Amino acid sequence: MRIDLHTHSRASDGTDTPAELVRAAATAGLDVFAITDHDTADGWAEAADEASAAGLTLVRGMEISTRHRHRSVHLLAYLPDPTYPPLAAELQRVLDGRESRVPVMVARLQQLGIEITEDDVRRAAPGAAASGRPHVADALVTLGVVPNRTAAFDRYLGWGKPAHVDRYAAPLEEAIRAVAGAGGVSVIAHPWGRGGLGRPDETTLGELQEVGLAGIEVDHQDHDEATRERLRAIARDLGLVATGSSDYHGVGKTDHDLGCNTTAPEQLERLLDLAAEASAASSRETPTVVRR
Repeated sequence: MRIDLHTHSRASDGTDTPAELVRAAATAGLDVFAITDHDTADGWAEAADEASAAGLTLVRGMEISTRHRHRSVHLLAYLPDPTYPPLAAELQRVLDGRESRVPVMVARLQQLGIEITEDDVRRAAPGAAASGRPHVADALVTLGVVPNRTAAFDRYLGWGKPAHVDRYAAPLEEAIRAVAGAGGVSVIAHPWGRGGLGRPDETTLGELQEVGLAGIEVDHQDHDEATRERLRAIARDLGLVATGSSDYHGVGKTDHDLGCNTTAPEQLERLLDLAAEASAASSRETPTVVRR
């Protein structure tokens, strides 16, 4: 069984519609996959309809932008009720932060002599819950300023680059609690990627587990083999679920093909068992898994 628990559609910064994402997952030979768009559940309904037709098992989720000890942490939330007020409020604050920094980024790019407008960015974000840096990057690609998203981030939009603008991110512990209150379970995405080893360490992960963290994403393209071995050992020692996934974004991110990393079936079952417990404890109407 091939299981990929981290993918993105056009509802955030992927390039496939939710239905196209489902069809791509089927073509890639996946049996189970999760849609985890950034800070939104907007793609769930379309993906669920298509998954039923395609005979795939779908786990509905999202990837929440959080911050812990002044560092960015991406939190995968599986099967929460997105209407739970504390969670919904945090998601809206994050989306508003994404949207509000676009005019500032555009102005900085214009000051650099680049002819780009907010309309260019909006055209690059059809169907997205909010425009953000990836859509600014896509607009730069369309305008011929850079060859791809990676170059846009490396030259202009990444941390410390001339058009980078900070934004709101939810406090990590509050986000974990909100996901639990919404009847879902949380997994830290690529915990040692995008900036080196050591964040968060085993002690920190143990502290977050006490707050309600269910697992960590071990097998990810940002992690080399040695990193994966260390993270897997930490997950085993702490009793955390260890997941694996592609972090697929369509053509928006290279070397992240669907199914390039997968989750073991027994780890998925552990995750779903924890989600069922969280749902029962919350008394919320939580989404069910769409079974093939």
